[in-house]
Amino acid sequence: MTRTVREFYERTPFPGYPERDTLHALRARAERSPFARLLDRAIAGDARIADIGCGTGQMAIYLARADRIVVAADLSRASLRLGAEAARRFRLARVHFLQTDLHHPGLQEASFDVVFSSGVVHHTPDPRAAFGRLARLARPGGTIVLGVYNAFARVPLRLRRLVARATRFSWIPFDPVLRDRLGEPARREAWLRDQYQHPEEHRHTLAEVQRWFADSGVEYMRAYPSALLGDEPGDLFAAAGDNWRPEGWLAQLGWMAALGHEGGLFFTVGRRSQGTR
Repeated sequence: MTRTVREFYERTPFPGYPERDTLHALRARAERSPFARLLDRAIAGDARIADIGCGTGQMAIYLARADRIVVAADLSRASLRLGAEAARRFRLARVHFLQTDLHHPGLQEASFDVVFSSGVVHHTPDPRAAFGRLARLARPGGTIVLGVYNAFARVPLRLRRLVARATRFSWIPFDPVLRDRLGEPARREAWLRDQYQHPEEHRHTLAEVQRWFADSGVEYMRAYPSALLGDEPGDLFAAAGDNWRPEGWLAQLGWMAALGHEGGLFFTVGRRSQGTR
């Protein structure tokens, strides 16, 4: 399946870059996301960051500020090529692109302050095992930020996918990303393939991801969006005030409206235990 996924992204790297993109435009685009702003604010200016499954590297480039060093790893050469070209064009020397397979990551364990992985492990045959390998890259006390499809929030897109397949992709209703990219055929095609035609996809609940954290010696800190009703995190790396399971289930039901208009991706933040090797 690793080969199939690699070939999938070699054909259509995700996400694509707009024509004549600039660093200013990339940062402005990223900062439309409250999550991206919170993440950038939470990471120290001198942190070592691993972006695992970086795709075309747009988050890695966005985070490459101050004295941070960012290692952006992916299995797709085509995606890495686009990211490396953009970094050279933007004159960023502290972001480094590396081809690697999450099953055998060519990175030193326990060597990163922050390990970030978004939209990756849910495309592997065994997401729990993939997370375990990813978690070992964080130093003891380091932070892990994991983004995966939520089992509840993904429901609206799965319904849209049923319509898309029934109409042979001639009609996909209520997808704001496709609508916004009508004038950008390459980026529109990248979203269409990634969200509607991917050969491997899993969906997960918050409780399931919390079990992955516990099994890998990672202390659960919080979810984004928050799993506490009415809570708006000011510090993405600060522990949530509570972790009541019934409230978490209710929050995830609400994510169908909050996240379902796009892909239903949610983030879970944890800290690797100090005694972990």
